[in-house]
Amino acid sequence: MGVNLDGVLLAIDAGNSKTDVAVLAPDGTVLGAARGGGFQPPVVGVETAVDALAEIVGRAWEEAGGTGVSPAFAHVAACLANADLPVEETALQAELLRRGWSRSVRVHNDTFAILRAGLDEPRGVAVVCGAGINCVGMTPDGRTARFPAIGKLSGDWGGGSGMAEEALWFAARAEDGRGEPSELARALPAHFGLETMYALIEALHLGLVPLERRHELTPVLFRVSADGDPVALSLVHRLAEEVVALSAVALGRLGLLDEEAPVMLGGSVLAARHPQLEERIRELLAERAPKAVIGFVTAPPVLGAGLLALDEVAAGPEAAARLREHYGA
Repeated sequence: MGVNLDGVLLAIDAGNSKTDVAVLAPDGTVLGAARGGGFQPPVVGVETAVDALAEIVGRAWEEAGGTGVSPAFAHVAACLANADLPVEETALQAELLRRGWSRSVRVHNDTFAILRAGLDEPRGVAVVCGAGINCVGMTPDGRTARFPAIGKLSGDWGGGSGMAEEALWFAARAEDGRGEPSELARALPAHFGLETMYALIEALHLGLVPLERRHELTPVLFRVSADGDPVALSLVHRLAEEVVALSAVALGRLGLLDEEAPVMLGGSVLAARHPQLEERIRELLAERAPKAVIGFVTAPPVLGAGLLALDEVAAGPEAAARLREHYGA
């Protein structure tokens, strides 16, 4: 005989590399959870991506004590990677509704999960810098601020992958004389056991070093910058400028520039808290948004998805506190 699961909520944080799902009681208790692979509808299509998501949801439902293949939730908060444009959110929401999990489904870009995980209330701005870069903001009345965040096409610069590409570009020119000398020309190939940038260019071009390993060069860039290399430092400072530009514009759109408001920084690059980057962000943000209060998000994003689900049903602060305690936040 199944347990009583009336009024339960479903929280989904589906990133490019992994997906976390939690089944929640209305009081914030985590009843079941499951983890699976990444969520990439642009690669496999919306229906196939949600098929994979359904398998993870099913495991979390079973752990919660549920039975059957079509669980019914009071609300589904789905924070999904690649939900970058409203048209993409609409398509994903329609597919989730078609699955019959709930008649109440809200799809958010996965950056909103990180933002909400770092806030005591749904009010503020978050900049996330991992492989890419993105910024979102929200207010308790439901207003949001966001950017397309689909790369250079939408005006983006930065992120771990972008920083690595920039470092390679400057290092190549430093070695062959077209650009300013930089320690990057030695440090980047040395990371892969190579002696020259020419050797690294050849290895990347021929696939001897897989292209996906380029992200490993971002920490090298920060190390070279910390040692005083002016070229590397200029890239770190440019990233700070991008973080602050995103933050200030989002705060302005939400009408939060003239009042104290949190700016949460998350993702692997920002959460690493490189001193030169953090110091420059603080300097520039003090100029453009002097009342902003910087914080760092280290809690798991599925916590944010869960809090968004609790917000939707007006669960209250005790439920939110219980959920935070579960995730150690």
